[in-house]
Amino acid sequence: MTQQILINITPQETRVAIVERGAVQEIHVERSLTRGLVGNIYLGRVIRVLPGMQSAFIDIGLEKAAFLHVADIWENRQSDLRPASDTHKVNKSPGLPIEKQLFEGQAILVQVLKDPIGTKGARLTTQISIAGRMLVYLPQEQHIGVSQKIDNDEERLHLKNRMQALLPPESRGGFIVRTMAEGASEQDLQADIAYLHKRWAEISQASRQQPAPNLLYTDLNLAQRVLRDLVTDHTANIQIDSRENFAVLQEFARIYTPSVVEKLELYRGERPLFDLHNVEQEIERALSRKVGLKSGGYLIIDQTEAMTTIDVNTGGYVGARNFEETIFKTNLEAAQMIARQLRLRNLGGIIILDFIDMAQSEHRETVLSELRRALAADRTKVTVHGFSPLGLVEMTRKRTRESLAHILCEPCPTCAGNGEVKTPQTVCYEILREVLREARQFNPREFRIIAAPNVVEMFLEEESSHLAALSDFIGKPIALQAESFPSQEQYDIVLL
Repeated sequence: MTQQILINITPQETRVAIVERGAVQEIHVERSLTRGLVGNIYLGRVIRVLPGMQSAFIDIGLEKAAFLHVADIWENRQSDLRPASDTHKVNKSPGLPIEKQLFEGQAILVQVLKDPIGTKGARLTTQISIAGRMLVYLPQEQHIGVSQKIDNDEERLHLKNRMQALLPPESRGGFIVRTMAEGASEQDLQADIAYLHKRWAEISQASRQQPAPNLLYTDLNLAQRVLRDLVTDHTANIQIDSRENFAVLQEFARIYTPSVVEKLELYRGERPLFDLHNVEQEIERALSRKVGLKSGGYLIIDQTEAMTTIDVNTGGYVGARNFEETIFKTNLEAAQMIARQLRLRNLGGIIILDFIDMAQSEHRETVLSELRRALAADRTKVTVHGFSPLGLVEMTRKRTRESLAHILCEPCPTCAGNGEVKTPQTVCYEILREVLREARQFNPREFRIIAAPNVVEMFLEEESSHLAALSDFIGKPIALQAESFPSQEQYDIVLL
């Protein structure tokens, strides 16, 4: 199955589309102004130690000092990254109070755990980790661990033994084997080990040569992560539409992922790269609540705080010989589309699928098998359960980053994310009640209602008799004035 990767780069944004079988399967977006600090490694300087809080403030070169708690200090750390006269060596004994481990002015190697939020600075740790494609390198450790997501005991032992055989006896540092390593060749694992060792050597050298505070390592940008994590043997080419960034990625690939260099291509076409491959249209569809199926059926996708629900409908599909067959065919097509939409939209967490009810158990099993088959191509961990007594399929998909809608959209200022607004008639009745309330408290010469045009129009037509009756009841004239409010729910009542 041939794969094509398209990379659209502008100064403010990088977008990546993965195309398989002529259709967009994944979309990734990263904006320069919202790139986080998590994973960045700094040579910081201790500016204050707080024994009462068992914490310290570390200057890492940001506007706000970062925060390091004693629980985030690696208890076995022995710093060999700075001359002994400049860097304090942390005592190996566990449980030492922070004032016996750190002192003001000390240079210390730290990594960001959490981004700054509001008035709080970044949260730090002294336990360094560097992520590769299939491995995570722990330069201060000496053991080999396996990701808990790999729950097969035989596979865990097999991966651990493979890693131990690949590492030379003089190798320093430990590794965690990621789920991507399942089925990886020895060449792939060795390439990842070499990449991580090279990265750590650069960080170590920089820490010896540069003053504190200083940024030593930043996690790769989206385009670089694509070369590291998303390129496979099935990737035919990687097209990049920026000449400057093409050269940068060529150099990065030459040093860290040599096998990718020959797949890089500079796109020179006149049409925008994403327009040529209909990616812009796919992005618009991926932001829509309704997704059409080729058969005439459709999906309704609703993303909430707690979960995502996907409802399958037959729509206008009447192509099968009987109704049960129509339902079965629609559900089969929906299973394939659901798997694709989950990747496109990057939906994670709890996901509830409401397929059209099927009377035959073999149809349900076939649809469930098709769903699992379609989800097998997902690089994110997915767990699918069978049909519940209510006929729903429950599944989970690991959250790896914000969903596409959360990156590109925000709640509607009109409906505040509800997806619905009050009808003009409802607003009219609210206004009538408010006028009556005001008339009981005040004695103006006249009331003036300022509302959205469609609300005013309803007062002049369907609700004219009710407005006239209220005017007679309170004994005051009521005037109307149309204004273009952002929402038809907004209005104002002026006392004259």
